[in-house]
Amino acid sequence: MKDKMKSQRIELISTSDPYTNLRPGDQGSVDFVDDMGTIHVDWDNGSTFGLVPGEDQYRFIGV
Repeated sequence: MKDKMKSQRIELISTSDPYTNLRPGDQGSVDFVDDMGTIHVDWDNGSTFGLVPGEDQYRFIGV
């Protein structure tokens, strides 16, 4: 499952992380999913922020 997510496009809906510059609607490509389930994303704006399922809200694009 984790390998199948690589390179999938993703869009941020919301995050509770106060330190990120990402905004709702920002898009990127999945780099990898770690053993904790965090989805590490290479965002189009250059950020490399990881999404936490159950905490952050996001959607896969074109799935």
